[in-house]
Amino acid sequence: MATHQIDLKPRLDLRISPKTVQQQAVEKLREAILAGLFKPGDRLVEGELCAMLGISRPSVREALRSLEAERLIAMAPNRGFFVPTMSWPEIEEIYKVRALLEGEAAALFTAQATRARLAAMRAALDDFKAAVAADDLIAQLASTGRFYEPVLSGCGNRIIQEILQGLMARITFLRSRSMSRKGRARLSLREMTKIFDAVRSGDAEAARGAAREHVEQACAAAKIVYDDAA
Repeated sequence: MATHQIDLKPRLDLRISPKTVQQQAVEKLREAILAGLFKPGDRLVEGELCAMLGISRPSVREALRSLEAERLIAMAPNRGFFVPTMSWPEIEEIYKVRALLEGEAAALFTAQATRARLAAMRAALDDFKAAVAADDLIAQLASTGRFYEPVLSGCGNRIIQEILQGLMARITFLRSRSMSRKGRARLSLREMTKIFDAVRSGDAEAARGAAREHVEQACAAAKIVYDDAA
């Protein structure tokens, strides 16, 4: 009598699902804010966003809630969602925290950097260089984020990683403003290359110093942009 084997292996669907409408809306709105389409103080009117994005009001509302959780936008009674205005003391505090934590992360990472993570940093740096040549701000921001990701995930300090990730939306927002200053992106390329070279050579203190210098220079550029807009 014939017997039939039962396939006990789990039937997993490993296909990649397309992004949801809400995920795409979050990315589009984040990109618009970072590119300066929506400026600090601007209201984000749901009806207008529905027309711009071609999606339903519930999808827009969920996207706005996601951006509020990132603290990239804010919500107030009788005003709705808006892009918040940060004071210079608040901005300066963020840069000071970044200088301390990113410097420490770079030093820690240097001692345990893997070939794979160094390769990821190198690829991101190359992409940043191409974005600078193309004067593509969005690509500059994306490649900068990819440059720092191996450092944060590979530094071995989960608290540093969590704190900086919690600030990431505001860091990226400020980065978009400082890089809008003429010539700043090319200086950033030089500073990021200095960080990479120090890490690759295994010099933890040089990496710490280069990372802190990069943040301090970005802070100085952001102050000029802030004063010009005041």
